[in-house]
Amino acid sequence: MLKRFLNAQDKLVSEAIDGLLTSSQGAHLARLDAGAGINVVLQKHVPPDRVAVISGGGSGHEPAHAGFVGRGMLTAAVCGAVFASPGIDAILSAIIAVTGPAGCLLIVKNYTGDRLNFGIAAEQARALGYKIALIIVGDDIALGENARARGIAGTILIHKIAGYHAERGAALDEVTRHAEDASRKVRSLGLALTDCNVYDGNHQDRLGPHEAELGLGVHGEPGAEKIPLASLDQLMHQVVARLETAMTSGNLIVMVNTLGAVPPLEACAIAASFTKTALAKRTKWVIGPAPLMTSLDMVGFSLSLLPAEEAFVAALRAPVEPSFWPGMAPFSPVATLPAPELTESFTSPASRHAALEAHLRTGLDALINARQDLNALDAKLGDGDAGSTFADAAQIISDAFPKLPFACPDALCATLGRLLARHSGGSSGALLSIMLTTAGQAKNPVQGLKRGLEAMTRYGGAQRGDRTMLDALWPAITCLDQGGSLPEVAEAARKGADDTVKMKAGAGRAAYVPAAHLDNIVDPGAEAVARFLAAMAATG
Repeated sequence: MLKRFLNAQDKLVSEAIDGLLTSSQGAHLARLDAGAGINVVLQKHVPPDRVAVISGGGSGHEPAHAGFVGRGMLTAAVCGAVFASPGIDAILSAIIAVTGPAGCLLIVKNYTGDRLNFGIAAEQARALGYKIALIIVGDDIALGENARARGIAGTILIHKIAGYHAERGAALDEVTRHAEDASRKVRSLGLALTDCNVYDGNHQDRLGPHEAELGLGVHGEPGAEKIPLASLDQLMHQVVARLETAMTSGNLIVMVNTLGAVPPLEACAIAASFTKTALAKRTKWVIGPAPLMTSLDMVGFSLSLLPAEEAFVAALRAPVEPSFWPGMAPFSPVATLPAPELTESFTSPASRHAALEAHLRTGLDALINARQDLNALDAKLGDGDAGSTFADAAQIISDAFPKLPFACPDALCATLGRLLARHSGGSSGALLSIMLTTAGQAKNPVQGLKRGLEAMTRYGGAQRGDRTMLDALWPAITCLDQGGSLPEVAEAARKGADDTVKMKAGAGRAAYVPAAHLDNIVDPGAEAVARFLAAMAATG
C-alpha cells in the first residue's frame, strides 16, 4: 500500500505551493490568481527595470523550481502537474505578469513537452510585443552529448548565473549570453538505487535489491544502464569516470545534488566519497550536498560540473534571496584543529592496599563471571547487554590494578571514574563514572560516595524506587554511612535488588516495557551491584 501525505493527487501541486508561500522560506513569494491549472510562483515585488528570468516544468523536483524564485535567481517559476510540463496558458501568464521593457529569458530543460509548451508561449509573447529569449539546457551526459541530452540538476546553475546578471541590471542579450555559455559547458550525471513512485499504489521498483542505475532521468525514466550495487566509493568512481571523459581538463565547480529520499547523513557521506576521486584534485569550488532538483522518493544523487571560470565563480558566489540555494564554498581538505589535551587516566602514583585490592578483585571477578546470567536477565527487559557492560567495565578495572592508587581513596575513586568514562560503554558505565568521579572530589570516601549517588540521580534522572541499580546502591551506601560492616552493606544491597521485582520501572529501558513483563524479575543493574558487594563481603 502506498502511503503519502496528500489529500487528493490533483490538488497536491496547488496545496504544496500554498504551503511554500506560507512557510518561513516563502515569505518573499506570491502566486498568480489565475484559476485552476495555472500554478505560477513569482516574486512579490518584481523589479520593473530588470530582465525577468523564468523557468519551470513538472512538479516533483522540489525545491526546483519554485524554491529558487527570489532576488538573484528566478523571477517566476511555472509549475506543472507531477512530472508533466506546465500548460501554455500558465507559461504565457507568467511571462506577462513579470516581464517589463527589459524583456524575459526562459530557461527550459530539454524535454519534448517543455520545449514545445515554453516555445509556443514564447512565440505568443513575442506576438504581443514582449522581448523574449529562450535557452534549452541539456546537461545530462548519460545518453551522450547530443541533442537528446536531458536537462537535469545542472539547470539550477543556469538559474543562478542568469539570475545574477539580471539582478545586476544586465540587458537581455547579456543575460542570455552568460546563461548560454554556462549551458554549453555544464555536465551532469546521476546514479540511483531505486526509481521513484509517482503515486501508484501498484508500483514495482524496476531495480532489484542488488542493482543500481547509472544515468537516470529525473522523471523516473530508465537510466543508461543497470550496474551491480556496490559500496559508495565504488559507485562514486563509476559516476566520476564518466564525467571525466566529458570534462577532461581544467579546474572545476562541482555541485552535489541529492534526490528525494537521501537522508542528510548519507548526503554528507556522498560528498566525502567524492573527495577520494580524481576529479576532486581539480575541484576548486563546491555546492551542496543539497536537494536541488529531486525526483519524489528516489534514492540517488547527481554530480554537475562547470569550469571554474572567473565569471561563473562570481555569479555562483553571489548571495541570493531563495534559502533553498545552499551557497558555494571553496573546496578544500577536511579542516582539523588541535585537540585539547585531556587529563590522563592515571594522574596519581600507584600505591598498594592489600585488603582493599583483595576485596575489589573478588567483586570484579564476580561481575566478569556473571556476564551470561546478567545478559539473560536483561534480555527479558531490554537489549540483553547489561552483563557484558558490567563485565567489560570490571575487566578494564582489573587490568589497571598495577597502576591504581589503592592507598588513597579519593584518588582511587577519581581514577576509576576516568577509566569508566573513557572505556566503558552503556549508560551503566557512564552513571558509575559520574558517581566515582564525584566521590573522588571528597577526602572522606563515604561522604564522597553519598555525593556521587546524588550526582548520579541528578544526571541520570532516576530516583530510588524507579527499578534501577540505584535501588541496590542507595541502601548499601546508606548502611555504610551508618557504620555498617561490609557483610551488612552487601545484605542491604541484596534486599534492595530483590525489592525491584515488585517495583514499577520509572527509568531505563525497563520503563518502556509493559508492567506485566517485569513482575518477579530483578533489575539487572541492581542485581549486578548486589553480586559485586556479596563477593567482596565473602572475601576473608
